Amino acid sequence: MAGTDRRRTPQAGGPAIILVEPQLGENIGTTARAMFNCGLTDLRLVKPRDGWPNEKAVAAASGADPVLEKARVYARVEDAIAGLRRLYATTARDRYMVKRILTPRAGAAEIRALMAQGEACGILFGPERTGLLNEHIALADTVISAPLNPAFSSLNLAQAVLVVGYEWFTAGDETPPARLVTGHSKPATKEKLIRFFEHLEEELDRNGFMRDPEKRPSMVRNLRNLFQRAQCTEQELRTLHGVVTSFAGPRRRKPAARPSPRPGTASAEPAAPERDGRPRRSS
Repeated sequence: MAGTDRRRTPQAGGPAIILVEPQLGENIGTTARAMFNCGLTDLRLVKPRDGWPNEKAVAAASGADPVLEKARVYARVEDAIAGLRRLYATTARDRYMVKRILTPRAGAAEIRALMAQGEACGILFGPERTGLLNEHIALADTVISAPLNPAFSSLNLAQAVLVVGYEWFTAGDETPPARLVTGHSKPATKEKLIRFFEHLEEELDRNGFMRDPEKRPSMVRNLRNLFQRAQCTEQELRTLHGVVTSFAGPRRRKPAARPSPRPGTASAEPAAPERDGRPRRSS
């Protein structure tokens, strides 16, 4: 999904993302992209196999350059985590250790709470082929493991970072779970909606669609409920009015009642034409 807007200020910060012995520059680049998607900018690399800096990483990052430019390289995991207060390790396999295991969602919420108290946190991700060694996991306080297909739960490096990063981002995001975007129009008021109902029902009556008086009330309710669920905008109702008029023709208005003549005044009706010079008798 394309969604880059360089006019807006990017979010930055979050827990340190520590890649232990990443094998390919491309994977570092796609990881940086996943991080920047989620407002994470602290990237730490432990012994990247293809060296650093890496042109392939820059190409794969697709614009997440601020993450790569700030990336720091370390010779050992111990050096990369030295300044952290809490460390989390990611794995999809049972390591038979006595460790607390959290889902990415629970882990992200906990990290946010800890960082709000001023505690520096980091998350370890292992090499693409083998994952983290048990020695690295032993350095962590907690394990993060994503509940995925038990028969196929392996993720590539960028996917793993994106899963955890997304949970981190949404744990602090206030976007409502659902919303209706109405463009340049406004949601229709009940007054305008009822006016449309009356127009539609008038034409359906006139064309015989609701000819059965016993079924008419339920048919009216069903139609009204349908359009209530649609959450129409004012522009959409104008379009629907036009559709009804197009199918049914212009609305037939009842002629205005003619005023009755006052007592003692002549009738407003025109006089009957004369025939052979004599007034024509009305039948």
